[in-house]
Amino acid sequence: MTWVTSPKARRLLGWAVAIARRYEGVLWSLHSLWALAVGVGVMWLGARDYRWIRVTLFHVAFLWLTSLFVPSLVDREGEPSRWRGRARLVVNYFGKNLYQQILFFLLPIYYASTTAWSPNVLFVGFVALSAFVSTLDVFYDRHLSVRRRLLAVFFAFNLFACINVMLPVLWSISNRVALPLSAALAMLGFATIRYRWTDLARYQTRAAVGIAACLMILLAGLGRPLIPPAPLRVLRAEFATAVDRPSLAPVGVLGDLPEGWSGRLHAVTAIHAPLGLRDRMGHRWYQDGRLISESAFYTLTGGRTEGFRLWTSSVIRNVRPGSRIRVDVVTEGGQLVGRAEIRVVTTTS
Repeated sequence: MTWVTSPKARRLLGWAVAIARRYEGVLWSLHSLWALAVGVGVMWLGARDYRWIRVTLFHVAFLWLTSLFVPSLVDREGEPSRWRGRARLVVNYFGKNLYQQILFFLLPIYYASTTAWSPNVLFVGFVALSAFVSTLDVFYDRHLSVRRRLLAVFFAFNLFACINVMLPVLWSISNRVALPLSAALAMLGFATIRYRWTDLARYQTRAAVGIAACLMILLAGLGRPLIPPAPLRVLRAEFATAVDRPSLAPVGVLGDLPEGWSGRLHAVTAIHAPLGLRDRMGHRWYQDGRLISESAFYTLTGGRTEGFRLWTSSVIRNVRPGSRIRVDVVTEGGQLVGRAEIRVVTTTS
């Protein structure tokens, strides 16, 4: 190690440190672009095999523990020291990378379960925004990580998004149960990061957290239509005049309906679900946006590569040109899995 103490080595090291400090903003911006590129690779993995989500258990544990204990060591009152700043920089570096891996992995899973032009697109937008924020090194280091309330909100939202997918995939828990359970854990994560241990020891703080947790679970229940039922998704949907019951194959598949058509219309949807998951699904039939019938809910068994085939029918009468018949695939809890639509066209003589 004698080369480190040589005058020439010290000059080179000093020159490198000076350049790094002078162009610190540019270097962090380049690192953010690199993080974004890595995130795209993680998205590719998440879109192909979401069972890798079990790895995020360690990511979440690290983020939670560092968010709990590091502030008490780094943000103590007194004279700032060099090691505290360096410790925060190291923790933030690992934290950002773990957030990026979690969120970019979840993004394609939620996207696949999202229905276009439906309210649950907003939730995917928030997940994408959260993933993008995790790549902004300067913003994360100087604004997000140093504000306890903001960091608590950021962690709680990401914890909710992660647990809400993890429970159905790893433990075959239905979305109806996973959603309030994820909300409760997210509230716990928020409370432990937002408040210090001395604050949580107070009765008033615990009561406020308990009330907030109940409201959060209630809000999650009422807001089910806004959250995609990941990892459930509709693989394909077809309309037909009949269904072969032994094979559940559509018979007389229709691409559109002629004007004036009347009769019983069948809808067959193939729903993808992870192995071991049991949930309950149903169809809601709409004509020009008006609900005309609802099916019973049927138990879905996951793990089929071709998807679980769910079929129902509804009587359609005297449709006019330009009308639309729509079928929404919904969970028993009210989450929209996907939809199919068939239009009425004018017949030419």
